[in-house]
Amino acid sequence: MKAPDAAPTPALDWLFGLQRFGVKPGLGPMRALLAALGAPAERYSSVLVAGTNGKGSVAHTLAAALVAPDRTVGLYTSPHLQRVGERVVVDGRETDADRLEATVAALRPTAERLGNTFFEVMTAAALVSFADAAVDVAVLEVGLGGRLDATNVVTPVLSVITSVGLDHTAVLGDDLAQIAFEKAGIMRPGVPVVSGVTEPAAATVVAARAAGLGAPLLEYGAGFWGEVSGIGWDGSEFVWRHPGATQDGAWVRTPLVGLHQVANVAVALEAAVALGVEPGRAVASVAAAGWPGRLESFWCEGRRVVLDGAHNPAGARALARAIEELTGEVAVLVVGASADKDVPGIVAALAPRARRLVVTAASNSPRAVPASDLAAWLPGAVAAPGVGAALRAALDLSAPGDTVVVAGSLFLVGEARDLLSGAVPERRQRWQ
Repeated sequence: MKAPDAAPTPALDWLFGLQRFGVKPGLGPMRALLAALGAPAERYSSVLVAGTNGKGSVAHTLAAALVAPDRTVGLYTSPHLQRVGERVVVDGRETDADRLEATVAALRPTAERLGNTFFEVMTAAALVSFADAAVDVAVLEVGLGGRLDATNVVTPVLSVITSVGLDHTAVLGDDLAQIAFEKAGIMRPGVPVVSGVTEPAAATVVAARAAGLGAPLLEYGAGFWGEVSGIGWDGSEFVWRHPGATQDGAWVRTPLVGLHQVANVAVALEAAVALGVEPGRAVASVAAAGWPGRLESFWCEGRRVVLDGAHNPAGARALARAIEELTGEVAVLVVGASADKDVPGIVAALAPRARRLVVTAASNSPRAVPASDLAAWLPGAVAAPGVGAALRAALDLSAPGDTVVVAGSLFLVGEARDLLSGAVPERRQRWQ
C-alpha cells in the first residue's frame, strides 16, 4: 500500500489522471500499443473472463486453481478495492507499487504518443508484467463488454462468460441479447467456451455464436452445475456435477458466500479442468480462494459488517437473496452508488432486507451519487458525509450480534475495507 511517506509515483499519478477521459471502445489503439511494446501477450497463454456479474470471482478462483509448482499464473482484474497492485497478481501475490510504477513509466511515452486510455495503459502494464514474470498462463478479467474491450486483443486458449445482465446499457445495449452479443465477442474459432449464462435470451445468443465459430461450448445447468449443500457467512458447500465425475459428483468447499457464488465457483472449476487441471486438485485449490469485498465479513464492536460490491440490480438481487438465506434481514444497510448505475434498481432490491438505511458516497469517487440525493429518494434514510461517518451511524443504529451490510459500489466497499482493516488509503480519485 502507499504509505504517507512513500516515494513519489509520477507514472501512476499520470495513469490515474487518464481516468477523467473515460473509455473509448475499440481495439486499434490497444493493438498499436502492444505492438510497440513487443507483443508481450504472445509469450504466454491467456484466458478471457467476461460477464456482467461474477467475472472477478470466477477469474480469481480460476487463477487459484491453476497455480502449480510447474506453472506460474497471472491474474488481471478490475477495479481494485484498496491498492492498484491488486489488479496485477502473479501466483497470488499482488504487484507492489514500485514495480508497477516502473512498468507504467517505461510504457508511458508510447502510450502518450498513441493517446491510449487509462484502461488500455493499465491492461498493457499487466500484460508486460506477466511477460516479465514469465507466467505460463494469464487469466484476464474483461473490463467492459468483451468485443471491443482492451483485453480482447489477446488470443485466448479458453473463453469464459459468467453471466449476462443489464449494466452499462449506454455502451453495450439495453436488452440482454445485445449485451450477450458484446460479451460473446471474446470467443474465437475452435476455442472452447465455458458459460455460466442462464438467462434464456442471453444463453441463446452465446450458444449461437459458439456454434457459428465451431467453439466447443459447456453450459452451466446442462453440461455441469452445482448442487448446494450449505450456505453460511463463512462460505458455501456444494456438490459439483460435471462431465466425467463419479455418480456422486465432487464435494466442494469455498469461502465465497451465496448461491450465486456456487455457480461462479462451478464455472471456474470447469474452466480449470478444460485447461488440464485434475478435478481433485482444482477442488482442493479453491478451498482457500476468497475474494475481498464480495460478501466478506469483518467484526466491529460486536457487529458483523459485511462488504459486498453489488453495483447493479442483478448483483443487488444476489446480495438480497444471500441476506434472506442467511439471516432474513440485516439491522442496517449502508448504501452508496455511482451516478451511471441503476440506483433505484439497486436500492429496490436491497432496502426491503434492512431495518434501517444509511446512505453515503465514496469520498474518492467523483462518480458517486451525493448522499443528500440518495436520502431524498429514500425517506427515513440517514445521510452520512463519508464512509467513516456512515459506518459510525450504522454501528450506533445496531446492537452487538447484529449484521450490517455495506454495498452498492466497489469504491465504497474499498474505502470501508480500509477503515475496517486499518489500511492506509490510496487516496487517488477513482473513476474506473
